[in-house]
Amino acid sequence: MIKIYDTMTRTLRDFVPIEENKVKMYVCGPTVYNYIHIGNARSVVAFDTIRRYFEYRGYDVTYISNFTDVDDKIIKGAAEAGMDTKAFSDKFIAAFLEDVQKLGVKPASKNPRVIDYMDEIIDFVQALIDKGFAYEAAGDVYFRVAKSKNYAQLANKTLADLEVGASGRVDNEADIKEHPFDFALWKSAKAGEVSWESPWGAGRPGWHIECSVMATEILGQTIDIHGGGADLEFPHHTNEIAQSEAKTGCTFANYWMHNAMLNIDNEKMSKSLGNFVTAHDMLERIDGQVLRFFLATQHYRRPLNYTEKAIQDAQTNLKYLKNTFNQLFTDQVEVGKWQELLSDFEGAMDDDFNTANGITLVFDMAKWINSGNYNEQIKADFAKVLGVFGIVFQEEVLDADIEKLIEERQAARSARDFATADRIRDELAAQGIKLLDTKDGVRWTRD
Repeated sequence: MIKIYDTMTRTLRDFVPIEENKVKMYVCGPTVYNYIHIGNARSVVAFDTIRRYFEYRGYDVTYISNFTDVDDKIIKGAAEAGMDTKAFSDKFIAAFLEDVQKLGVKPASKNPRVIDYMDEIIDFVQALIDKGFAYEAAGDVYFRVAKSKNYAQLANKTLADLEVGASGRVDNEADIKEHPFDFALWKSAKAGEVSWESPWGAGRPGWHIECSVMATEILGQTIDIHGGGADLEFPHHTNEIAQSEAKTGCTFANYWMHNAMLNIDNEKMSKSLGNFVTAHDMLERIDGQVLRFFLATQHYRRPLNYTEKAIQDAQTNLKYLKNTFNQLFTDQVEVGKWQELLSDFEGAMDDDFNTANGITLVFDMAKWINSGNYNEQIKADFAKVLGVFGIVFQEEVLDADIEKLIEERQAARSARDFATADRIRDELAAQGIKLLDTKDGVRWTRD
């Protein structure tokens, strides 16, 4: 059985879906005002791998990931670029889809956009007002955190803890809010800003409300899994829970999953340190499959450190797996041992999607295959295992001239003409083809 570390309870829990063999999964997507950075890419790859493993295990996954296309940064960026906000967002949505495709990420079941759910957002906010969980103030609408049951439990805090920690800090809206931690559900429009008409005047949604609306509209009042980066635990996911459960009276998500951050050469990535890297730029010089493989080498809940050596190692290891995948079939295979390896792999991945241990088992599989155990069924199984990590290899076909050289070398070896055999071997090596003589015949790999 798959076990998930649930951020809400801080425990490892058996995964029990709402509907048998189905997973309803919502993962917070990007705010589309720029290219995603490599840390964002880590989250995208982590949850794509989780989705893929669920599918490997036979689950039907509905995977929703949104685009935040209404935001202060989008308004500012669009104005600076001389574009309307939709065209500006469209540009970075297209870039995101291009980047994640290079990373081998499966398309989401749906990528909802905030601008397409404005009526539903307004209705959601009005429902919260009607229930007494929200109030209007000067054209804005705020959520009453004091009425929320167990507010900030996801962040392992209480409202009292947060009040102590705030000690004197106020925001620009403090004078009109009932409580310092009340958060905006609807924001009145400033002059020249994009806006929508509402019962409280022209404005636009607050950040947190959008995910609650899109998740419940598409997946229902309670979903199986809600995921995102650890930086979203508070306040974003905390506020999602508060407003969603206030409106529906139901548990919003049964499992909360959060991935840890990515560092660059052991330092937190930030523009001030000059180590801020977008995935878009990185993919200009690094093969997407290599970058993805690196991102999967660490358990999603553990920090991951990016270094050039780590990328080089990922490239070398991926090449090894590729050459293994393209091995010749052998006559005899220990099927029992293969089933044992598969079982060990599944045991590692069932333990909260432990990709670090899972990949170790993948290399154990490769070592065993390379020792002379490979047939059509094992190749198909191996392809499925690699597919969990988004690794897809094309069948390598040698051109006729190289195949002819390999045949000539074999003939030379049979005739004990080792000088000719060595000359052909060197000629092939110069073309990137390495040969290995085995009891099952000659094997080749490509550098």
